[in-house]
Amino acid sequence: MKIIIAIIIFIAAVMVFVYIYFSFHDERQLKENLSNLNAQIKILVEENKHLKSEIDYFSYPENLEKELKTKFNYRKPDEKMMIIVP
Repeated sequence: MKIIIAIIIFIAAVMVFVYIYFSFHDERQLKENLSNLNAQIKILVEENKHLKSEIDYFSYPENLEKELKTKFNYRKPDEKMMIIVP
């Protein structure tokens, strides 16, 4: 009878240790995921700041026109353009 109780206690102890091991394993994975998500959040926050600053910059028609002229050789119909190549 004592052997059966000892075996039951041993099996219960093994089950508890296995549960604890997998709990710590899951916790470690969740911490890694949290760390990765926090890094992604930082990147996206910086990108958002950059996009907001560009929106603010391009909200002024003068700046938008300046960029169009610089990047796409845009000009008004009454303007003349001179392209200087080094």
